[in-house]
Amino acid sequence: MKNRLKRFTPVQRIFHAVLMLSFIFMGATGLSRMYMNTPWGKWMGSLFGGYDVSLAAHKYVGICMIIGFLIHFLYLMIKINWLNFPKSVIGPDSLLPRPKDMTDFFQHIGWFFGAKKLPEFDRWGYWEKFDYWAVFWGMAIIGVTGLMMAFPLFATRYMPGWGLNVAFWIHRIEAILAMAHVFIIHFFIAHLRRHHFPMDRAMFEGSSDLATIKSEKAAWLDRLKNSGELEGMLVAQAAPLRRVVFYCFGYAVVASGLFLLIGALVNFRFILW
Repeated sequence: MKNRLKRFTPVQRIFHAVLMLSFIFMGATGLSRMYMNTPWGKWMGSLFGGYDVSLAAHKYVGICMIIGFLIHFLYLMIKINWLNFPKSVIGPDSLLPRPKDMTDFFQHIGWFFGAKKLPEFDRWGYWEKFDYWAVFWGMAIIGVTGLMMAFPLFATRYMPGWGLNVAFWIHRIEAILAMAHVFIIHFFIAHLRRHHFPMDRAMFEGSSDLATIKSEKAAWLDRLKNSGELEGMLVAQAAPLRRVVFYCFGYAVVASGLFLLIGALVNFRFILW
């Protein structure tokens, strides 16, 4: 029975899986060094071979993340319909922000308080666009500052030495903000909302439940019906064994993120800045 709507391609799901795993790894190795003077930080560091090995692993995986980011950017450039540019990047299927996103945001806030009608979202909600672009610009900031610290002799050819101290704090603050957003807001939106609980399998399975789409993205569903594209995008849900794998993998990542978040908060007052 085809009761799900296709949302993501296999390539997009692979991008997400690689980002998800590397983000958890970078968070764990980074926090293990940041909290190295605490028992929790020392224990985490020991999982990666100690203080110095954690740093080396952090650098190498960070470089891999930057390469992945550049590949993703190249993928975006290839996917753009340049013959129909700029119209091809400003429509409802684009992740670029539109004036309607701001309208939807304030209407959604009003709906929370019972003052307005629930807005009809299209393919991408404003929160999904925020998630995407937060990662996009965050990768640029973390990537550049990380490379500066990974290759300090090269960096200081073009900047004063104190610039590395600035890069260190920008890198750390952006990393903390990124982890806080992903482990609190993103996890809640993806897995704990009523429509998605116990898990939104869209990024694992590549499709979303049709009833959820009808409730949450009515404008997209209507657009697909009117254009005649809906039938071609309907798919059946994955086999039970595959769904079990998705749940186990997804919640292993969620549990790892919550472990890092809780450990960081509990031991926050013990770290040496």
